[in-house]
Amino acid sequence: MEIEIIALLLVAAAVAGWFDAVVGGGGLVQLPVLMLAMPGTPAVSLLATDKLSSIAGTTCAAVTFSRRTKVDVRLALISGIPAVVLSGLGAAAAGTLPSEVLRPVVAAALVAVLAIVVARPSLGLSSTPALPTRGRIAAVVLVTGIALPFYNGLIGPGTGTMMVVALTTLLGIDFTRGSATSKIVNLGSNLGALLVFAWQGQVLWLLGLGMAACNMLGSRLGAGTALRRGSPFVRTVLVIVVSLLLLKLGVEELV
Repeated sequence: MEIEIIALLLVAAAVAGWFDAVVGGGGLVQLPVLMLAMPGTPAVSLLATDKLSSIAGTTCAAVTFSRRTKVDVRLALISGIPAVVLSGLGAAAAGTLPSEVLRPVVAAALVAVLAIVVARPSLGLSSTPALPTRGRIAAVVLVTGIALPFYNGLIGPGTGTMMVVALTTLLGIDFTRGSATSKIVNLGSNLGALLVFAWQGQVLWLLGLGMAACNMLGSRLGAGTALRRGSPFVRTVLVIVVSLLLLKLGVEELV
């Protein structure tokens, strides 16, 4: 592989780590660059390598957030444990469904996320935690521990962003705490997918480890930025990331 391509992938991993730490959506940067830089490589191998890089950055961001902001670790683990299994199932099913079937579903989910954030300007800007009733906890687990992890293993991009909005909406917490909590859940989600991909022999380990180091650097910087700038900044980045992801899906549809 040419040195220019390797450098591009390492930079993309660092940028993806920053976005992922702030509000999720790192796959919006990292996976498309992998596909453009390595067009002859099977898509499932690129997805597997993306997961190896992402899990390193997510771990770094989770540690940084947990040290500097309040995170409901118990609730995060309740969702994070089933996320390991469901993302593994999604990874096992990767490649069995055509993107033409999945793309409209993803686009609809992202439109809903953007509509919720735009229609509710105060969402995520302050923290007024809702009472952790059984129904609310069940909703959190269903969305962030089951549905989104399965999608993460199957496709991936946008999972972290949708998870932040789901936690913020369902729990009544601000975007900074939502992003922090989502990192623990997403760690389990990425782990389950990575284990399946590794068992299948799909991971490009040397490239993935190099990208993982850069992703960790970007995640560390991103987590620090989110904590320093606060929820208004996270909200702005969230709207930008979701809009770009929708634009990407629209361009793919036209092409």
